This record gives sequence, structure tokens and C-alpha cells, in this order.
Amino acid sequence: MSLKKYIAIASVAFALFPTAALAETAVSVGLSGWTGFAPLTLAKQAGIFKKNGLDVTLTKIPQASRHLALASGDVQCAATTVETWISWNANGVATKQIFQMDKSFGADGMVVRSDVNAIADLKGKSVAASAPGTSPYFVLAWMLKKNGLSIKDVKVVNMEPGPAAQAFVAGQNDAAMTYEPYLSTVRAAPDKGKIIATTLDYPAVMDTFGCTNEFLEKNPEAAKALAKSYFDALALIASDKDKSFEIMGADVKQSGAKFAESAQYLKWQDQAANKIFFEKEFMTFSEEAAELLLEIGIIKKKPDLSTIVDTSFIQ
Repeated sequence: MSLKKYIAIASVAFALFPTAALAETAVSVGLSGWTGFAPLTLAKQAGIFKKNGLDVTLTKIPQASRHLALASGDVQCAATTVETWISWNANGVATKQIFQMDKSFGADGMVVRSDVNAIADLKGKSVAASAPGTSPYFVLAWMLKKNGLSIKDVKVVNMEPGPAAQAFVAGQNDAAMTYEPYLSTVRAAPDKGKIIATTLDYPAVMDTFGCTNEFLEKNPEAAKALAKSYFDALALIASDKDKSFEIMGADVKQSGAKFAESAQYLKWQDQAANKIFFEKEFMTFSEEAAELLLEIGIIKKKPDLSTIVDTSFIQ
């Protein structure tokens, strides 16, 4: 069955279910090509959002400027890492996280040249990483701190994860911070370097979905529908993994098989996993992350972490 035909059939199948009571609500979402966010693409392509009463537009926006799109109203919601929401709120973009999307289990990592034997050996060397305020920059700071260094001990070359991996394979920079599906670019080129650390060693990447306070106040039912749609997409993946992977892989110009390789390094978080995460781990990590963000100058003051999350939309 062709991919287009599968999407059409999936859309019809979802249309057979009773449509949500709310009128179709328009929502623009800022995200990246990160493998963990791919169920949003599936929810869009398979008609899940529409079935749940939503007219969703997914817009690829670099993480470094995603908050600007939220502040301007170009998007009302976004997908990003937990610590990034802390930065955005501390810098005046009033938002709340409403559900967890994924946890990285080796999908984010640091790649280095073959002669680098420890992270501590990077002192004075060049590391490609996204701009301050992004997840790769934060993970770099996290890894360095755990190894007795600071961000000031390396030369950061600002590059987005995709270009950072490509430049590294091309021989540029001593190290790079990247994530799937781009981390697999380095996995496939062992002669160019190696992966020295991932989130299996440093579990510091967990993604959540959130929206502006204004949107949530005006559209509580739509917020519930967004969470439900994500969990519905995970259910579709479970019931037909191969076709779902084709849809999600196509969005980042990968085959279903290649996408599956990337996906094995993370875990999408269903409704049950969400409830466990927000009970304790969320706040424990957020506290430590906020301290590091203060230390590296991303924020000047720690926001009240209890005000930047609202799990009432997880049904």
C-alpha cells in the first residue's frame, strides 16, 4: 500500500469516530525535525488532530528562536526540552508545559575526534553546538560540568544539530553536539570520529509540549485535545509501526527503516508515563536545570517552577 493511500485510509478511519464536541480550533505549533516530536507529524498526517476537533499547523522553527514565535503570536504552542521552558519563562515568554512527549535514551550526544579519550580532554577545543538557550548548548554545559569543566573552557561554534553533524563528518571542529536523526550521521561514519557520550550517560534531555498562558486560558478544551491527539498518535504507532514510521520518516527525508533506527534511542511517553514523570522527576530535574541555567548566564532569575506547568489537560 502506498504511503499516500495509507494516510488517506487512516484519516477516514479516524473520521468514523465521534468528533470532539468543540468546534475545530486553529493551533500553530513550533517544533523541529527531532525524532521525539515526530508523533505530532503523524497526528497531523493521519487526521488525528482533525478527528479531535483541531486544525493544527506544524511549523519548523529553530529552537533558538521558537520563543520569539510564541511571543509574537505566530505560534501558540511548541515542543521543546524541559529546561528550555524555564529559560523562556524567565525571559518573559509566559508559557506552561501541558504534557511530556519523550525521553532521550541515547538520541542526543556529543561526538568527538578519535584521539579525544575523555570529555575533560576538550578543554580549549572547538565544539559545534546550537546557540545559548537551546537544548544542545544546555547538554554541552551539563556534560562539561559533570566532568569538571565549564562552557568557558571550550570554544563553542554555533551550529544547528543537522549542520553540526554534517560539518563534523566533513572534518570541521573537534567535537559537536547533535541529536537523532542527525546523530546517526556520525554513527554511520566511524572513521570520522566517535560518540563519546549520550543521554544514556547523562539523562538530561526530556521533551514536553506547551502553550502560551493566553492560549490555554482561552482554549482549555483544545489543550486537552492536543494531549489526547498525541497519545492517540502513540496508539497508532503501536498498532501499525511500519506505516507510522514511513509517515514520520518522510517528514525528515528518511525511509521508515532509517527512522526506526533513530527512534530506538528514545522513548515516547504515553499517558501513564506522563503521570509518573510529573509526580517527581519533572520537578527534581527542573530544579537542577534551573541552577545550571543561572550558572551559565541563560537566565538571571529562576522562575517559580510550579507556575510553568499544568498537567490538568492530561486526561
